[in-house]
Amino acid sequence: MCGRFAVVTPPAAMRALFAYGEQPNFPARYNIAPTQPIAVVAAEAGKRHFMLMRWGFIPGFVKDEKGFPLIINIRAETARVKPSYRAAFQRRRCLIPVDGFYEWRRVGRDRQPFLIRRADERPFAFAGLHETWSSRDGSEIDTAAMITTDANGLLAALHHRMPVILDEADHARWLDPATPLDEAEALLRPAPDGLLAMRRVGKAVNKATNEGEDLWRADDLFSD
Repeated sequence: MCGRFAVVTPPAAMRALFAYGEQPNFPARYNIAPTQPIAVVAAEAGKRHFMLMRWGFIPGFVKDEKGFPLIINIRAETARVKPSYRAAFQRRRCLIPVDGFYEWRRVGRDRQPFLIRRADERPFAFAGLHETWSSRDGSEIDTAAMITTDANGLLAALHHRMPVILDEADHARWLDPATPLDEAEALLRPAPDGLLAMRRVGKAVNKATNEGEDLWRADDLFSD
């Protein structure tokens, strides 16, 4: 499960890591929430492109997006076969650049947020799918969502699911529509133990309108 994440690496460094041709200038964002624009790296004719898409996947068959449930996470177990995602899995796989994401632990009625990053604090990529949805009036919305799988040992203490984090060596295979579907599906696995680290942060992140570097400060007031 992933309901909030952050992208704070400077644009030039992010471009160098993901090798897209565009030169976007985007601010650091510490509290990206569903329905907001997210950075997506997609491939077309062998070239990578940076795009902004709505976080919330809308299948092409949907007639009225206002009455359709918000899809922010796609289960790895059904991404290849479920009609909502099948075509996107075959032809529109993408990377979602990330510096950290949040998960919550329930303590009674309380929800304590944790920030999860790579242990070396480098940016990484969620595996994602994207779709351009066309409304009846002809307008279009580029939409995307990340894929989730079973939690690894670290995340299992907070939630039974986690986003699929692709190894950098697998980015090209994931993006290439020529990659056999069995091989693409095999990439959808939990992050290896030791890749990630997590720490408690303040509860200001619980409110989607809160932003800024202060959200990453440790929550010194929380006790187990």
